[in-house]
Amino acid sequence: MKKINVTIWNEFRHEKENPAVREIYPDGIHTALKNGLAADDLEIRCAWLDQPGNGLPPEILENTDVLIWWGHRAHHEVDDETVKNVHDRILAGMGLIVLHSGHFAKIFQRCTGTSCTLKWREAGERTILWNLAPDHPITRGIGDYFELAHEEMYGEKFDIPEDGKVIFASWFEGGNVFRSGVTFERGRGRIFYFQPGHETYRNYYDRNVLLVIGNAIRWAAPELIQAPQAPGYPPLHEINQL
Repeated sequence: MKKINVTIWNEFRHEKENPAVREIYPDGIHTALKNGLAADDLEIRCAWLDQPGNGLPPEILENTDVLIWWGHRAHHEVDDETVKNVHDRILAGMGLIVLHSGHFAKIFQRCTGTSCTLKWREAGERTILWNLAPDHPITRGIGDYFELAHEEMYGEKFDIPEDGKVIFASWFEGGNVFRSGVTFERGRGRIFYFQPGHETYRNYYDRNVLLVIGNAIRWAAPELIQAPQAPGYPPLHEINQL
């Protein structure tokens, strides 16, 4: 069985500096995700911002089929060279899964070409994620909806491109709605944005959240990674010159 090489990237700042976050994710959000997503068909490694090359030097990217990205407070610290290298790898076929506050990550903004702005409110409110695409591979095993007891509210307008396919839409207890699961294709690469995952809640231990992310990994995994090419092309039929 060919395994999918997954790299989980995390800023890994909140867990070191905020005791409330450290209590929930003592070894980092990336470790909770790695443990929760573990499966025979996945080869999972973790990387974080303060490692050399922002944790994503070329040798790591070259051995990554799907990159999972969680960032929040240090988007500006990701080097532009790292963003370019990740973007090039996506265009060649690597999958990208952007989680929660990663909507403001440089790489997601580069892939979408938009500001990715939204409304937000941290009140720990109940949310319902409605499954709008029950036949999509990402929603396999998910029913009509699932609920989370506490989550940070993200609300519309979400400034993302119109070509995104909406997989989940969320309703929040305070009344807001949000396109909380959206797919894109860029070059050969597949991208999935998924909203749940604020650092002060336990939602990366939730069975449904992990199921969706696991499904997204397998959906985004490339059959081929190859840099885009623009070759000259011979005519299929004789061309009669004037």
